[in-house]
Amino acid sequence: MLYTLAGGGTLCGVAALVLLIVSTATDFWMQYRYSGSYANQGLWRFCINNKCHAHTITVAFWDATRAFMLLAVLCCFAGVVLGLSAFTNGTKNRRVRTGGIALVLSAFLALLALAIYTGVTVTFFGKRFMEWRFSWSFIIGWVAIILAFAAGVFQLCAYRQNTAEPAPSNVPES
Repeated sequence: MLYTLAGGGTLCGVAALVLLIVSTATDFWMQYRYSGSYANQGLWRFCINNKCHAHTITVAFWDATRAFMLLAVLCCFAGVVLGLSAFTNGTKNRRVRTGGIALVLSAFLALLALAIYTGVTVTFFGKRFMEWRFSWSFIIGWVAIILAFAAGVFQLCAYRQNTAEPAPSNVPES
């Protein structure tokens, strides 16, 4: 049962890691109409008329969102590595538990990042632009949160299941 739960957690963690990286790196968090054409906005730059420009102003919500997303990626990577190393080293209990905690922490950090971005976007861009919407990178971030949380819960359940089972005895019965 330990291998099934830890394996499922590691598999969900790998999927969450890929989605967190894609979500953080792409420029499609929000789309809006600007000067008659659609513009895309990401964490690192914005694109108008197929020309992309770096964000030139430093705003606290951009920095906070970027920092939380990068920390979420690092925690998810650590959780996946710890989950994989538990299999190669004979399922060490502490590694499975620590990997599960890192994955749940990753989901929490990404949740903070997306909550900050959502709050600022709705209050600022909702008033400034009439036609705007969240784009696919933003939605992928929410899917990554669900997968990272599920991966962490699977690994923590695997740890709990392994500590609840008694160790097999090596004494032969006569």
